[in-house]
Amino acid sequence: MRSPLGLLVVAAVLVASAVLCLTLGVAVLGTSGFLGGLGVLSPVLLPSGPPSAQATGRVPARMLALYRSAATSCPGLPWTVLAAIGTVESSNGTSELPGVRSGANYAGAEGPMQFEPSTFAEYDRPVPPGGADPPSPYDPVDAVYAAARLLCANGAANAANIPGAVFAYNHSASYVTQVLSLAQSFAE
Repeated sequence: MRSPLGLLVVAAVLVASAVLCLTLGVAVLGTSGFLGGLGVLSPVLLPSGPPSAQATGRVPARMLALYRSAATSCPGLPWTVLAAIGTVESSNGTSELPGVRSGANYAGAEGPMQFEPSTFAEYDRPVPPGGADPPSPYDPVDAVYAAARLLCANGAANAANIPGAVFAYNHSASYVTQVLSLAQSFAE
């Protein structure tokens, strides 16, 4: 039989091990482990209210209106997620980096939402009001609506699926964290 002090030490070690495993699991597990952890929190992390001072300070008014409009094409998708993706990908189309206004970046991505050409072609229709015809990944209207369609196709209409939809947009766990954090800061 163990002493009460021995049982207390064993219990403390078990609790510490469980906390460490959970922390490391969220940080380093593959897609399903990482996203599963975020998916539980996503409804709390992703408000979709009026723009915060952070949003109005970082996102040009035209782009802010565009993100809000395009999000309505996927009921349940917070506009803040589109705005965060546009901010991370191209500073809302204001970046001077290759591929934002013409050409492609080092990975072949194009436009303010940084689409691979084949992915953009899959989600570029229907042409939204004010979009280019034929659709162009460099046209902000076309690009943002295509991004909303892509996110929606990957489950973003359900708040619990938003982290997975963002991961499908850019296959990086750190990207998901960055986008969701920024999205949270964009709503009041």
